[in-house]
Amino acid sequence: MSVVLRATLAGVLLNGAALAETTKTSNYAEHPEAGAVIEALGERGFDTDRVRRLLADAKRQDSILEAIARPAEKSLTWAEYSRIFLTDTRVEQGVQFAREHADTLARAEQKYDVPREIILAIIGVETSYGRNKGRYRVLDALATLGFDYPPRASFFRKQLVALFEMERDAHIDASTITGSYAGAMGFPQFIPTSYQAYAVDFDGDDVIDLVNSPADAIGSVASYFAAHKWQPGLPVAARARVDGDDYDALVKKGYKPGFTLAQARKNGVVAVSCEGDSLSSDYCFDLPADTSVAMLDLIGDDGHEFWLVSDNFYVITRYNHSELYAMAVLQLSHRIADALEARSL
Repeated sequence: MSVVLRATLAGVLLNGAALAETTKTSNYAEHPEAGAVIEALGERGFDTDRVRRLLADAKRQDSILEAIARPAEKSLTWAEYSRIFLTDTRVEQGVQFAREHADTLARAEQKYDVPREIILAIIGVETSYGRNKGRYRVLDALATLGFDYPPRASFFRKQLVALFEMERDAHIDASTITGSYAGAMGFPQFIPTSYQAYAVDFDGDDVIDLVNSPADAIGSVASYFAAHKWQPGLPVAARARVDGDDYDALVKKGYKPGFTLAQARKNGVVAVSCEGDSLSSDYCFDLPADTSVAMLDLIGDDGHEFWLVSDNFYVITRYNHSELYAMAVLQLSHRIADALEARSL
């Protein structure tokens, strides 16, 4: 699914009653809210007759409404979610992609200060390195959600306007381009407004093409993370030990860092040290006591997993507002980094 996308969707569920109340229409150009979309594009110099024709051609997709009502990030445990994304196959695909685009990844890392393994993990989780860019026509997805999904209708109508704008700016054909059920496109699954705000021309051909250009996708993911204030060198997450029940108050604060390591310790929560701690040498903190963190309680294969996470974890959630998504990206990035190091790549 994708960039800000699942982010914006996480936690917004459509129950059966709400779904039943949506208005079915055979012609979205005649929907009561379509006039505002057409008018907005007309004010931007677009051919309103063509816009109206494409809206009339857009097809309501009930499977999209069903999918958005039960996002995996809200219905699965960490153990279940991780098995989808943390596979040997996805790691090997990441290594292959890294080998094929080594120079581009190095250039993106140098320009944006975002590690190549994080860039690789995002593209791997989103589309398996371009193997699964989505099967829905983006026009259908955005029209369905913009006109028949009341909880986020205004958001998706904004995406619909941006899709038409991208025809002019990114050489995209709004009538044919395909993507996810939420209208995300290309290798990194950017929704239209994210495409406009963060995508970059990284292969120098004067076109920003996230669908066909791996280089543009790599540069755009790095650009996105830099814009959301990724901090080079800051560890993302550490396993934690807990003593007592006071930790629960920290978990309830959510995944945005809002207390310090010192405060966590007062609540009986201590991050695993990188100095010889046996719990997890890959996920550890040796940071100042005033470092801002958040706490997670995930249900893994062996039960509760306690984590302390930094501002960089929060940056990952700006791509998708889910702690499960961010943890999958983090752990896939570690596995890819280990595989690249083992092969001296």
